[in-house]
Amino acid sequence: MSCTFKRELPAPRELKKQYPITDEQVKVKAERDEEIRKIFTGESDKFILIIGPCSADYEKSVMDYVTRLAKVQDKVKDKLLLIPRVYTNKPRTTGEGYKGMLHQPDPLTDSDMLKGVIKIRKLHLRVLAETGLTSADEMLYPDNYRYLSDLLSYVAVGARSVENQQHRLTASAVEAPVGMKNPTSGDISIMLNSIKAAQCSHTFIYRGWEVESTGNPLAHAIMRGYTNSQGQNISNYHYEDLLKLYEDYKKKNLENPAVIIDTNHANSGKQYLEQIRISKDVIHSIKQNDDIRKLVKGLMIESYIEDGNQAVTDMVYGKSITDPCLGWEKSEKLIYEIADLV
Repeated sequence: MSCTFKRELPAPRELKKQYPITDEQVKVKAERDEEIRKIFTGESDKFILIIGPCSADYEKSVMDYVTRLAKVQDKVKDKLLLIPRVYTNKPRTTGEGYKGMLHQPDPLTDSDMLKGVIKIRKLHLRVLAETGLTSADEMLYPDNYRYLSDLLSYVAVGARSVENQQHRLTASAVEAPVGMKNPTSGDISIMLNSIKAAQCSHTFIYRGWEVESTGNPLAHAIMRGYTNSQGQNISNYHYEDLLKLYEDYKKKNLENPAVIIDTNHANSGKQYLEQIRISKDVIHSIKQNDDIRKLVKGLMIESYIEDGNQAVTDMVYGKSITDPCLGWEKSEKLIYEIADLV
């Protein structure tokens, strides 16, 4: 192979022993997981917000953000369940740019994945230990999921990964809800096929083992918009899109029909302030149709401490170094408005 084998990374079980989850934290996570499960099965009518930075870049500002979020969770707990986005690895369209904390535990230094894998486990542990919240992360690398499998309450498979067989099969073995994004082409049938694959049991190779999965009945859709053949962003969160998705779900006869609406990315054209309007538009659709109400389980919102984004070297505290995010003041206000509307 035309690459250098730099070093062998620790096995997930070794890292879990070195940085363990306590019995009390296991209990807290189990309670949160059950509450989330009931939302996806329709046993609970609470609304989910998966909200937080585009990328988890600096531990201090991420923990600051999640601590603020935990205080808001207490105030809206009767209506909303907040899952902090703690995305520690980032897909890059061309392979260039900041790839997340897993690759670069310090965004200003070179890649160090040994330090990175330790840092992301410690960060997710801190979120649980210090705030009582359990977080979401993206499954960019299926083999790495086991490093965080005891800590995550939500897993996303991105638009560029949703067609990949290993992502689909690994999702079938994940105990948490797995959101499968529509691909960048916008082909909904690809996303639905991915959900079907994730909901079925499979035998496959995982981390050097032959494994058999049970299937994940909580695998579901994430609508994030798409790019057409002319390179234009096309949104897919509208009333008609959601009604068609409901009908497509019925035709496929999938378990627990559900969708999370991503309010940024191609749905907003990365115009981060549009997330406010899009959130309210989706809730309006929910109120107009009982089928859509049953289908839409929540929203995904990119939010951080400061509005917008910046270059990696600009060093504004709590401002995204990847996609632009909604600042904290606007985000907090939006959360309360959503709680009033649902």
